[in-house]
Amino acid sequence: MNRTAFVTGATSGIGEATVRTLVASGWRCVATGRRQERLDALVAELGADKVHAACFDVRDTAALDEAIANLPADFAGIDLLVNNAGLARGLEPAQQASLDDWQTMIDTNVTAMVVLTRKLLPVLIERKGAIIALGSVAGSYIYPGGNVYAGSKAFVNHFTLALRADLHGTGVRVTSIEPGMVETEFTLVRTGSQQASDDLYRGSDPMTGQDIADTIRWVAELPPHLNINRLELMPVNQDFAGFRVARNQD
Repeated sequence: MNRTAFVTGATSGIGEATVRTLVASGWRCVATGRRQERLDALVAELGADKVHAACFDVRDTAALDEAIANLPADFAGIDLLVNNAGLARGLEPAQQASLDDWQTMIDTNVTAMVVLTRKLLPVLIERKGAIIALGSVAGSYIYPGGNVYAGSKAFVNHFTLALRADLHGTGVRVTSIEPGMVETEFTLVRTGSQQASDDLYRGSDPMTGQDIADTIRWVAELPPHLNINRLELMPVNQDFAGFRVARNQD
């Protein structure tokens, strides 16, 4: 039986690696993202019979509706939704942060994910499919400057667990995958500096997009009676310690 995955944020990093990995394992993929040229390259590399490109911004509900309505017949039966699209803006403390950056993170990481998930739930229930969401350890372990990004990923983590409860008895599997440090374009976009991105990863031996894609494939291909509720991953050189105390200087 052919299986079809709907992967958001497929133009780089974890999403792009996930499309390649699933296709190599026999899946068809609807690959979505904002950069048409990168989606076209995936189709050219993997084949139009394996990848359908849908170029749109996940925040644009009308474009999302159009993309879903225009899925070719071979790609319309969605068995797996990979809620991967997400972004971070800024590392400033809340009192210095940009409200525009905050709104962009909420619109992308929270609202767009909720809208897409709701729209695909009927077909996922019909096909007893699966939902895998890319949360983050930032949703559990707070750090300075995390503010809205951490809050949005806490939402992703918990919304996904809530879906698991709501979909009880439907046969739909739901998993929250919560990575720590992964070396992708994500950090470059967030910091706005190649040097800052390089400095963050230097000597840390971070995870790669392929590491997470392999994990997504493993979860997706488990027997249908098994569900991984949540899965937290970090590179060995990262941990979650770090309570701090500010001391008066007088």
